Formats: sequence, C-alpha cells, structure tokens
Amino acid sequence: MLVDAVGGLVVGAVVLAVAELVAGVVQRAGWSGGEPSPVLAVGGAFVDRTPLWLKDFAVSTFGTRDKLALFVGMAVVLALLCVVIGVLARRRLRAALLMTVVFVAVAAAAVASRPGARAADVVPALAGGVAGLAVLRWWHSRTSVTGPSYDGGTDRRTAIGIGAGVLAGAALVAWGGRAIGSAARSVNEARKKIAIPRVAKPVSVPAGASVGVDGVTPFVVPQRDFYRIDTALTIPQVDPSSWRLRVTGMVEREVEIDWDTLLSKPMQEAMVTLMCVSNEVGGDLNGNAIWTGWPVRELLAQARPKPGADMVLSRSADGWTAGTPLEALTDDRSSLIAVAMNREPLTPKHGFPARLVVPGLYGYVSATKWVTELKVTRFADDEGYWTPRGWSEKGPVKTSSRIDVPRDDDKVRRADNGKVALAGVAWAQHRGVTGVQVRIDDGAWTDARLGTEATTDAWRQWVYAWDASPGKHTIAVRARDAAGEWQTGETAPPDPNGSTGWHTISVTVA
Repeated sequence: MLVDAVGGLVVGAVVLAVAELVAGVVQRAGWSGGEPSPVLAVGGAFVDRTPLWLKDFAVSTFGTRDKLALFVGMAVVLALLCVVIGVLARRRLRAALLMTVVFVAVAAAAVASRPGARAADVVPALAGGVAGLAVLRWWHSRTSVTGPSYDGGTDRRTAIGIGAGVLAGAALVAWGGRAIGSAARSVNEARKKIAIPRVAKPVSVPAGASVGVDGVTPFVVPQRDFYRIDTALTIPQVDPSSWRLRVTGMVEREVEIDWDTLLSKPMQEAMVTLMCVSNEVGGDLNGNAIWTGWPVRELLAQARPKPGADMVLSRSADGWTAGTPLEALTDDRSSLIAVAMNREPLTPKHGFPARLVVPGLYGYVSATKWVTELKVTRFADDEGYWTPRGWSEKGPVKTSSRIDVPRDDDKVRRADNGKVALAGVAWAQHRGVTGVQVRIDDGAWTDARLGTEATTDAWRQWVYAWDASPGKHTIAVRARDAAGEWQTGETAPPDPNGSTGWHTISVTVA
C-alpha cells in the first residue's frame, strides 16, 4: 500500500513538473495569452467559482493569507487524488490511467477557461498528462505484484527510494519552469529605473494628523505593510515597456496610451484611504497612502464618453474587472491612474506599473491593479467581477471607526494620572469624519479628540483619555461624517455592500 501511494504521488509530481516546465517555455516564448500553469489555472477557476459564503469565510478566517490557505488545500486534495490513483493502479491499471486522463482533462479545461487563453496555453497540461501516463505504466511495471509482497518487482525500500528521488527531481523541474517563465527579475529591474514625475502641488501630512499614541495604525501606511486583497494567485509581472491602457466602449474615439505617454502627463498627488469591502467591523483591510498619478477624467475626456454611459468597466492584466460609476471618474475627486505610492513606484503586489485609485468607493468597484483597459459602458449592460457573485453594483464606503489601542482582551495599566489612552482611526472617504465618540460599558457616549484632517478622502486618527477604574470593561466607538450622520450600530456582515456596527472590545484594567 505504501509503495502504491508513493507511486501515485510520483505520477502527480511528474505531471505538474512537466506542465510547469513547458508552461515556462510557453510564457518565455510569448505564446501564452492566459495562464498556462495548470496549478494556477485550477486555483484561479476555483476562486472564480467560489460561493460568497466561502469567500467571506476565507477572508475572515485567513485574512491576507487566504491564497496560502487555498494552495495548502489544493496540495492536500491533489495529494489524496494521487494516492487514490496509485492504489487503484495496483489492481486496475486501466482505471488508474483513465482517472489520470480525467485529472489532466480537468486541468486543461481550467487553463482554457482563463481570460485571454490561447491554444498554446493548453499544451503544458497535455504534456504533463502524457508524461504522467508514461510514469504510471513504468511504476506499475517496476512494482508488479505476485503475492502479498512486492516479490515480483522492485523491493519496497528501493521503490520508495526511487519515488523520493523522482519527487525531489520533479520539484526542481517545476521550480525551473517557474523561473523560466517568470518576468519578476526584468520587472524589478525596470521598476528600479523609474523616476517618479514631479507634481505641481505636493500634498503633505498636516501637523497633528497623528495623535501620537503607540500602537495606532500609522497615518500613512508604508507599502510593505499595506493590505493586499485580490484574486490573483500569483502577482502579475507587467513590464512597463509593453504595458498599454486602452479606453474602449461607448466613446467618440478609442484611446490607447503607453507607459512613456502616461509618465509624460501632468501628475497629481492625492492622499486617499483605500478600503476592502470584505473588511469586518474592527478589521484592518484598509490603509491610507499618498498616491501619484494622472487624473482618470483627463484620459476619459480624450475619449469623450457618449450620452447614456454611466459605468466604466476597468480590466486588469489578469482579467479581473471592476464596474465603477462614470461620475466617480469624471467629477472633481482625486481619481487617479496611479504610478506611485508614498512617492515610490508601485510594487508589483500593489499594481505596478499602474492602478486605479478612486476615493469614496470600496476596492471591488474601483481599485483595479495592473489596469489595462477602461471600457465605457452602462450598468445595465456590463458587470464587474464581484457583482454577479452577490455584491452590490455600487460600493460607496460606509462611515466607520476602529479601536487600535488597546486590543481586545488586553490587560492594561493606568498611567500615573489614572488615565488609559484609547485610540484608533475613523473613516468616511469623500465625505470626511467630523466626530468620534467612545462609550465605556453602558455609559454615555463621550467625544474623543480627533487628529487634524488632511483631506476628506483620508481617515482620521482619534484618541480618548479614559479615567479608568480597575476591573473588566467594554469599550465601543462610533464616528460621524460631514453630513452629521453617525455610523449605525446595527450589525451587518460585509456582503453585499460593506459591514456595519460599532467596533467593541473588552479589556481588563489593573
């Protein structure tokens, strides 16, 4: 049984190794238009078909590690499938061969289903399948059974040793294939050479924007710490020399710009807080940064949208789409085709070479990374990626707030004056936060002190000096926007248009 299981794992490893090697060659040769890697294609197809409840569970449970969790789950399922094939082959070789063919056919179908897929993209899966079938036959012949033990073929220890060697070799071959196909090195070199264009009116963080409390999320979040949520299983490596951005659809004329053209445009800076709609109450899937880019309205003005258009369907290099209200891209807000974040070129995981930044809207309808197309259209005719999966068409960010200090279940000590600092952030993008209040246990709501407002598109820090008494306490926070509306205390999950409720924690005061 152990030898059979090892044999199945060997077959699976060879299929994937050969497929990854050929995929690397296909990518390097420029024959690929989609995702030739069967592993990534299957993972992408799974993500596309993930039901809303499972997606919410993954994000709430694993946060930004949801893709790692997916890969681990895929590895477990694949390993079990391979073990079944190996065990089945011991007595029913034809059935095991057929099961392998089905396995490869599913992978090939997933590859063919990816956006932009060409015939060449399916070749790696087929090549891996042929190699796997050959290895399955070979392994069966080496470990043929004449009785209860492997007397008629390779002995158990030798078979396992061979299997271990093949597995190690397959891992190296797969790694080599990924290295051949990867454009990461050239993209990183190109990124290092980019000089961010100067802007006429640089933005600045006003004095007092930070309340000066240790543990509060930085007012401007560094790129390395900024949250990442997207559907890409591997980060797209887009070479700026080949990057293009097209404006299509309901326009008087289609427009296309390249990287040099974009950099030649008059750039602007904007301080904008981005927010993922999957953020739970009290969650950290948001961040504030200084973005540098060309206003989207300027590009759309060149294309001249036709009457009746009300939406722009933006598309990323990996095929993901977002439906953004046309008004949000053409009014006076700082909607940008961003090329820099905190005055440094975007990193690949944050959309290099260019992405959209739209104040006031959740990312699923606005924050397209690796952007390559803006299709002017109508909500009645087109949908972004998440809309048919249960999310609302338009995603205005809801007024909300979070307690950063102290953390839930912390044990805190009072300062010499008997006070405990409560602090956090509040946001109401494109409206602005005008007030934050804190409630201790079942007491009255009390005003907190706000940090200086930088812009209505950025969050604000807040702090409250709590005259704390010893014991266990419950703390809640709420924010008010510029329209005078307090955030609701009614609890609602992220779907379909953003979570609501007061962030509430429990602490013990010593």
